[in-house]
Amino acid sequence: MSTKIPVSVLIPAKNEEANLPACLVSLERADEVFVVDSQSSDRTMEIAQEYGANVVQFYFNGSWPKKKNWSLENINFRNEWVLIVDCDERITPELWLEIEQAIQSPSYNGYYLNRRVFFLGKWIRHGGKYPDWNLRLFRHKIGRYENLNTENIANTGDNEVHEHVVLTGQIGYLKKDMLHEDFRDLYHWLERHNRYSNWEAKVYYNILKQQDNSHTIGANLWGDPVQRKRFLKHIWVRLPFKPILRFILFYFINLGFLDGKAGYIYARLLSQYEYQIGVKLYELCHCHGQLNTVTKRQGSREENTYINIGT
Repeated sequence: MSTKIPVSVLIPAKNEEANLPACLVSLERADEVFVVDSQSSDRTMEIAQEYGANVVQFYFNGSWPKKKNWSLENINFRNEWVLIVDCDERITPELWLEIEQAIQSPSYNGYYLNRRVFFLGKWIRHGGKYPDWNLRLFRHKIGRYENLNTENIANTGDNEVHEHVVLTGQIGYLKKDMLHEDFRDLYHWLERHNRYSNWEAKVYYNILKQQDNSHTIGANLWGDPVQRKRFLKHIWVRLPFKPILRFILFYFINLGFLDGKAGYIYARLLSQYEYQIGVKLYELCHCHGQLNTVTKRQGSREENTYINIGT
């Protein structure tokens, strides 16, 4: 049996019984695992317990903090290093060996992991989806997810998805890939991206209105991958015909057609997603920065608490 690696894993979850078993199997080398659940109605909690994970319940107050930041603030991790893993992601044995070596280096406070995204059973290697760098391994006391001033938009979910970790100190890159494959059907992809488009529309709105939060990762063409992406987004939000442009960029310019039928479907879905963002941005601009679905929250908000019912 392989020895445990002194890393604490944080898994945000809600109704993930289809994905969670494979995820937890891939985390057997972690010293401890926390599944932070949002009152799942399926077997997510039972599966987590069966695999020996610690289960924490998160109650979203509708604003801030969201799930990952709340977990980083409130869970008593016994290790210095935390690894953030979504339920539809897997850590390979080769990546675990690299993580084991990486955390012994005092030179870095965090590491970017490269995701290999699978869609309809095929690795989406083109279209700009690979490499896909995400800061997921870091010293948890000095890293927190940024707040992009989107908390007044309803139906965006209770978990940070496109926000990035703000971390002090040097950050490195690991070579081995993390796998990303959702075992659920396309209905869940569409439902999830409908929520994401609410969030993205607010981010676009903030950029256009110059309401960016200063406590975020900046936009810099010559910076790291996240900063370059932010720089390009400031240009992107002002371009016309973005749904068509997104399809052209993904499918033709970034060679998404080389991924076959799955690449074509993915390109079409991304174009549709961009259209959803655009119409919701239009709604924000004509409703004083609010979506019509937003309702006023009255009364006191429920405090977040957690109960550790794992091993």
